[in-house]
Amino acid sequence: MKTTDITSVAGYQDLNRLLALMTGDEKHGTAATSTLDALWVLYDRVLRVSPESVDAPGRDRFLLSKGHGPMAYYAVLAAKGFIAEETLPGFGSYDSPLGHHPDRTLIPGVEISSGSLGHGLPLAVGSVLGLRARGLTDPRVWVLIGDAELDEGSNHEAIAYAGPAGLDQLHTLVIDNASATYGWPGGIASRFEAAGWSVPAVDGRDHEALYAAFTAPHAGRPRAVVARVEPKS
Repeated sequence: MKTTDITSVAGYQDLNRLLALMTGDEKHGTAATSTLDALWVLYDRVLRVSPESVDAPGRDRFLLSKGHGPMAYYAVLAAKGFIAEETLPGFGSYDSPLGHHPDRTLIPGVEISSGSLGHGLPLAVGSVLGLRARGLTDPRVWVLIGDAELDEGSNHEAIAYAGPAGLDQLHTLVIDNASATYGWPGGIASRFEAAGWSVPAVDGRDHEALYAAFTAPHAGRPRAVVARVEPKS
């Protein structure tokens, strides 16, 4: 898939325009807008990956586990030149590469085909282990999950493993919009802390707070950032 000239769509101020290009049913708009700010900060200031390096062994990996409501993800990918802006209006249509869940075989830069809740964090753990087995200790693996995914036992197994294993290449971004069924005593951050993770909780709309949390050192421990978000209507 070709990319396009992104000089006019590379800014945060253009994301709402890009989102508006995606129409149709089942947009999961609230789910999309809850992730928009965190995704932008990651792709604009943190992730070491570009349209030219999507297959480079040393790239950072980003896994969207919260695969439903991927509109914000597509908008950011378009703003950064991974996909052409012209593909956005076809979102969700039969012949569009932009499905209601991202497909790694159709979209440059997409690391996993996601949508089934609870899979992304275990896949991220496996990605870190695979990188280590290849002697690649510099690339970072980021995974974005929703708070409701913590209702899935597979995520708790991944959390319980990654902390004692010291997987400091692993970074988890949890979008907390109070949609979990069960929750956790003491809040989401306490679940990760109990397993030995480094974890702050921040305002998921505050770009500077997100950037500081994303880039803080955490030697020998995996990192989780809990981003609290009141969904935009």
